[in-house]
Amino acid sequence: MTGFAQQIVEGLSAGALYAGMALALVLIYRFTGIVNFAQGELAMFSAFLAWQLVESGMPFWAALPITVAVSFAGGMLIERIVIRPVEGAPELTLVIVTVGLFFFVNAAAGWIWSYQLKSFPNPFPDGSLRLGGVTAGYGSLGVLVVVSAVMTLLYLLFRYTRIGLAMRAVAANPQSARLVGIGVGTVLALGWGLAAAVGAVSGVLSAPLLFLEPNMMGGVLIYAFAAATLGGFDSPGGAVAGGLIVGVAETLAGAYLDVIGTELKIGVPLVIILGVLLLRPQGLFGTATVERV
Repeated sequence: MTGFAQQIVEGLSAGALYAGMALALVLIYRFTGIVNFAQGELAMFSAFLAWQLVESGMPFWAALPITVAVSFAGGMLIERIVIRPVEGAPELTLVIVTVGLFFFVNAAAGWIWSYQLKSFPNPFPDGSLRLGGVTAGYGSLGVLVVVSAVMTLLYLLFRYTRIGLAMRAVAANPQSARLVGIGVGTVLALGWGLAAAVGAVSGVLSAPLLFLEPNMMGGVLIYAFAAATLGGFDSPGGAVAGGLIVGVAETLAGAYLDVIGTELKIGVPLVIILGVLLLRPQGLFGTATVERV
C-alpha cells in the first residue's frame, strides 16, 4: 500500500506540469477556438530564456518572473502578428499556422542555443519529506506549490477583476461582448499572453527534470493534450484535473503494467485521448455543443 501511495505522489508531481501546459492550451482554445500546436515550443523557448538569465548570474527566482513577463508579451505579439491576420479563416488554415509556428520556434531555439543538451539548475533544495512511509522530494512538492499558486492567481484574475470579467465575456460570446464595448481584439491578445505565461511556468519547471534542448517539450505536450481532452477543452478547471489524472495514470501504468513499463508510457495519453473522443468527446467537465437543425 505504501508503494501505491508513493506512485500517486509521483504521479501528482508529473501531473502538475501536464496541468499547467493543458491550462495554456485551454486558455487559447476558449478565447479563439484554436488548438495551439506550438504551445510546447513556446514553453521550451521560455525555458531557454530562463536558462540564459540564470547563466548570466541571475538567481532563478528573479529569472522566473522576468521570463514569465517576456513570455506574456511574446504571446500577445504572436497573436497580433501571426494569428490576427488569419482570424476567421477556415480551421485547417489556423491549424497549419500553429504547426508552422511550431517549426519556426523550434528552429529559432536551435539556431540561437544549438541542439546540444544543456542542464538546468534545480531551483528547489535537495532532499525529501517522509510522511507515513511515503517520500516526497522537495522538488516534487515545489512543483505542486508553484503550479497551485499559478492556478490560484488565474482563478482570482477571472473571478474578481474587471479584466477577468471581460475575458470571460469574450470567451462566452465575442459578438455580445463587442456590442457592450469590450475590446475583443485586446482581450484575445491578453488570452494568448496569459497562455504563453502559464506555459512558460510549465516549461521552466520541466527543464530541470529534462535535458534542456529544443525538442524537450514534445512528450509533455502530448500529455497536456490528453489532459485537456480528458478535462474538456472549454474547462480550465477540467484541464487541471485532467493533468493530475493523466499524471497519476501514467505513473501507475508504468509501475504496475509490465507490458508498458517505462518504454511505452507515452502510449497512455494516446489511449486516454482515443477513449475520451469515443466515449465522451466534450471531456469530463466540458460542455457538449448542441446545434439546432
